[in-house]
Amino acid sequence: MNISVTKAAREWGVSRTTIYQKINDGELSRTADKKIDTSEMIRVFGEPVTKKRTEQSVNTSNSTPLNSQNVPDCTALEHQLALEKMKNEHLEQQVRDQKQLIANYQEQISQLNKTLEKANASIHDLTQIRLLEFKGTDPEHSDHQQQVSLEPEPLSEKEAAAAPTPTKRKRWLGFWF
Repeated sequence: MNISVTKAAREWGVSRTTIYQKINDGELSRTADKKIDTSEMIRVFGEPVTKKRTEQSVNTSNSTPLNSQNVPDCTALEHQLALEKMKNEHLEQQVRDQKQLIANYQEQISQLNKTLEKANASIHDLTQIRLLEFKGTDPEHSDHQQQVSLEPEPLSEKEAAAAPTPTKRKRWLGFWF
């Protein structure tokens, strides 16, 4: 099918000047009656814009008018999703780090408890040894328990000289003087 330059320009959405330049350059041919074969226009410029528009309107008639906004929205949502995934990975790493810290602290607590148990055992052993030593030197707790009198032991001459002498006190009307 042959069409005029004006109709070709309108259908393909290019200027007439562009079509004439392609003809002059030898990229586009026309017939003897100065019309252009549509197959030549398709070869040089591709499918006509009006046909493309018709196909697009058929394809988009079933979709909502928001489709033109969906492309930027999708990329924004994809970007936000990627950010949320990165945040999620970061938080998961922090949780793993905190769990590792907790495990380390629990191990330290376990080691400290073992050390404390050893120290308590050593203190207990030392206390038992001291108690046995004390019992061995204390006459009341020795194996040869002797009867201890309630009377105080007599003082040596030096101790007696240094000790204060009690004074007699008198009682007068219930008071001690």
